[in-house]
Amino acid sequence: MAKIKLTQGRITNFQSKTGQAFLWCDAVPGLGVRATAGSTTKRYIFQSKINGKTMRTTIGSTDHWTIPQAQAEARRIKILIDRGNDPREVKAHAEESKKREAAILKEKETRESITLAMVWDEYITARKPYWSERHSHDHVRVMQPGGEPRPRRKELTTPGELASLANDKLVDITSERLIDWARKEALTRPTRARLALRLLRACFSWCMNHAVYQKVMTSNPAQSKDIREILGRPKVKNDVLQREQLPAWFNAVRQLSNPVISTYLQALILTGARREEMANLRWDDVDFQWNSLTMRDKVDGQRIIPLTPYVASLLSNLPRRNQWVFSSPTAASGRLAEPRIAHNQALTIAGLPPLTLHGLRRTFASLCEWIEMPAGIAAQIQGHKPQGVREQNYIRRPLDLLRKWHINIEAWVLEQAGIEFIPQKGLHVIKG
Repeated sequence: MAKIKLTQGRITNFQSKTGQAFLWCDAVPGLGVRATAGSTTKRYIFQSKINGKTMRTTIGSTDHWTIPQAQAEARRIKILIDRGNDPREVKAHAEESKKREAAILKEKETRESITLAMVWDEYITARKPYWSERHSHDHVRVMQPGGEPRPRRKELTTPGELASLANDKLVDITSERLIDWARKEALTRPTRARLALRLLRACFSWCMNHAVYQKVMTSNPAQSKDIREILGRPKVKNDVLQREQLPAWFNAVRQLSNPVISTYLQALILTGARREEMANLRWDDVDFQWNSLTMRDKVDGQRIIPLTPYVASLLSNLPRRNQWVFSSPTAASGRLAEPRIAHNQALTIAGLPPLTLHGLRRTFASLCEWIEMPAGIAAQIQGHKPQGVREQNYIRRPLDLLRKWHINIEAWVLEQAGIEFIPQKGLHVIKG
């Protein structure tokens, strides 16, 4: 094959009328320019023999490579061949390495751009089927950005306890960062911050077993002892109504303008139920024929307790707007969402000290002592776990036995509160 000195003019004028044509360089053996009929694009190529077979590889377009650059690349390829390497395999390996490096870099950039808010949403979606409604609500609340209108109040919603961490990258959330967060939250809402920390710690544990997030989070920064010390330990609450305070409390609660809230609060104190158990009560859970309530609790999933005469009379007078016993036409869920405001107003009217809704549950347990109700029966009505070997493995109480004591405590509480109530036929106080 003829060889000539490659110049820019010769390359520009070089064409092929049929098939492929080559213009070979006289300075660098194996280097050539390839032109194809019907195409204006010409490329530098290198041709040589490997193991007795002709090998040809493309260097690049003549529009992008200069003659000296093409000659240098041809010499480099020739050196590879002289060393026993196939330049095509070397090129393919280099391209594959670049792809791997690019993929690794992209994955790293992706991991390092992940924020806590992104992880939080995925975490809630993955775990929500295993949570109660209240637990799910807590996860949403601690991360809410705030600034949203409230349904019944003029004030806007406040940011959740973890809202200040929402846009932090996961790789930047260290123990030191959480210590700074804890110091700020401890000044205004330590109780809520302790809950937020527990939720965050569980989320990070989930991340450490996640296919993607475990590469970012190799340890749990929320496990730091310093953070727990800053937020402090929860104090034991002792809010409870005394026997002599019952008349004032019942009088104020029964005068509330909203009969649903009034009934709800009285049902709490007369059953000792948890606030969300009672709020989630459906009409299907109320059996007026056999006088029972099915409560969805956090211990066994559900428990059946007696429907006492006074509570039954209160529930029977409630409007049946939807599936919920304690319905609300203004709430998005259709049920009672926030009874604390009305309860606090009733306490103020009655001149009573602050009392939480859980304090009503505590009040039921305390008042049961006055009639010497067996502790195991009170605990079963309230949905506490059985204590001791006998309670756990041997004692099985029928609903009628619970009803005997539950009706008695209701009658005693009403008597102390000064409420005259005549049970309907078939529901009467059983003398113990």
